Amino acid sequence: MQSVPAIFLDRDGIINRAIVREGMPYPPVKPDEMELLPWTLRSFAKLQSAGYMLIGVTNQPDVARGKQSREEVEAMNAWIQERVPLQEILVCYHDDRDNCDCRKPKPGLILRAAARYSLNLLESWMVGDRWKDIAAGQAAGLKTIFVDYHYHEIYRSNPADFVVEDTAQIDDIILKGIK
Repeated sequence: MQSVPAIFLDRDGIINRAIVREGMPYPPVKPDEMELLPWTLRSFAKLQSAGYMLIGVTNQPDVARGKQSREEVEAMNAWIQERVPLQEILVCYHDDRDNCDCRKPKPGLILRAAARYSLNLLESWMVGDRWKDIAAGQAAGLKTIFVDYHYHEIYRSNPADFVVEDTAQIDDIILKGIK
């Protein structure tokens, strides 16, 4: 089986709009709060046509914290997958204290997808709006794009390969190498 490149996409803030309160992003709580970002459909189609597999990777610790059910998260992921051409959305339902290998900044979700789909990680990308997304991508050997929404948190990773302030340039960066 020939390996294919992939684009790993954080969910909230990259695929759909995150809910920002007091400078920090939060996931929507139910499907009727979901809103795709404007770039999503156009860019995903272009990236998929160029041969990239699109995979969502998301931390959803509110399940472990008892603030949201796994079924609610799965309903929101199904809402996304009905609208955008993602191969899969891989989810970490743990909190930091669980010390799992799948919670970003660890690369477990990416490595699991790479094994499942025979992905070429050297030609793959991670796109995220939090430092944990970038750190996970770097740990897996991916090129990275950080969408800097200027959240009120300290960036704790090595610099991303590219930094942008919105998602509109992502497909150009990946397909053309534009800085």
